[in-house]
Amino acid sequence: MKKIIDDLIYPELSFKIVGCAFDVFNELGYGHPEKYYQKALSVALKNKNILFKEQAYFPLKFQGETIGKAFCDFIVEEQVIIELKKSANFSKSNIDQVNQYLKSSGMKLAILINYTPTGAIFKRLVNLN
Repeated sequence: MKKIIDDLIYPELSFKIVGCAFDVFNELGYGHPEKYYQKALSVALKNKNILFKEQAYFPLKFQGETIGKAFCDFIVEEQVIIELKKSANFSKSNIDQVNQYLKSSGMKLAILINYTPTGAIFKRLVNLN
């Protein structure tokens, strides 16, 4: 078990983030619009004294010029991107979206969190570039 934890990027922060996501589901349950899960996660992060930016902006650049912009749900402690969804499973388009955030930001880790009928599930995505 120790080796697995040593290989994780930002393990302590990741565990805190995922714990907050579970806290949100445990109190709210399933069936709310995604925006309410986002607001609840914001409260949970704040209550755990975790620094974050909500609706964080990323410029989309081509050959050094900004050609567009994207907004992720959260950037936590300037290290981890969080994207929330309300879906029964992880879709390829959601994973592609988060991978683009990683590429645009140059950050190392993102956590995609889905609120499902059976609970909060998450996927860690690592920037390999």
